[in-house]
Amino acid sequence: MKRLKKIIIVFLLVFLLTGCTKQLVVEKTNSNGKKTKVVVKYDEGKNATGQTLTKNILCKPKDASLNKIYKNNKVNTDKLVQCNKFVPTIKSNEGLWDNIFIKPLAWIILKLGYFVKNFGLAVILAGLFIRLILYPVTKKSAMQSENLKKAQPELQRLEKKYANKMDDQQAMIQKSQEMMAIYKKYNISLFSGCIIAFIQLPLFIAFLEAINRTPAIFEDNFLGLQLGTTPGFALSQGNFWYIILPILVFVVTFFSFKFTQKDVSNDNNPAASSTKMMMNFMVVIITISSFQLSTAIGLYWITSSLFTIIQNILVQRGGNNARIKK
Repeated sequence: MKRLKKIIIVFLLVFLLTGCTKQLVVEKTNSNGKKTKVVVKYDEGKNATGQTLTKNILCKPKDASLNKIYKNNKVNTDKLVQCNKFVPTIKSNEGLWDNIFIKPLAWIILKLGYFVKNFGLAVILAGLFIRLILYPVTKKSAMQSENLKKAQPELQRLEKKYANKMDDQQAMIQKSQEMMAIYKKYNISLFSGCIIAFIQLPLFIAFLEAINRTPAIFEDNFLGLQLGTTPGFALSQGNFWYIILPILVFVVTFFSFKFTQKDVSNDNNPAASSTKMMMNFMVVIITISSFQLSTAIGLYWITSSLFTIIQNILVQRGGNNARIKK
């Protein structure tokens, strides 16, 4: 629990000191004469993606229609460098988030993209590279499932011991104390299973901003899919093959979270039930959200979730081999 609090505090400090993506908005007057601000989307032209455009893009778009949209909305793209010449620089008028996370990540994806000749592949490689760096942390979280397996016999005996004492408040307090002792014995923290989710969130936001602010990335294609296009917009245009992205997002998210839920579903304690409900809710929300997120972000999420699945399989096999040797 203390570790979780520290992680949350760190993330809050980062976001408090941060700059952020500025959406491109335009003022429009409705039929009643009232002015309202409308978010500008790239939904016109041959290469339209349906994505929400950002005002503070990092480099110049190549697409003429996209350049026109920016200039029509008072964004001077002529002052921007070409994406192949973009170099991250620290600016005092920009936040910590921009200077340390967004621009360096965009630069890494750009460099990889120009090297492998495809920015979709570059997003996948960048995602894998970062997950490999974080592997020691995420592996420790994944090992919680194995620790729960070892503790199951004692937890089941504990449930039987207090099965007929549910109305006895003193007995329930004693049960909670004994349960906490078992968790401590096997180094179990139900909240540590959420560490991966807390790590995923800032990484996801960083990739989202880096991609949305770098035209060279979202203008490119990968396996016939335009990286900036959202599945929802593509489906509305009759491009039904984009449905594969939300389907893959659902599948990999479901199985990556399934490992976290494993061996927790048998526990009758409220914390375990809450964890399971939260994970199932997240799977649904992430799948629905994927319809409005660009193909490039979908690729990152699928890659990251597949990494989590493989990592958990390896941890599980390692635990099984250790038990066999014993």
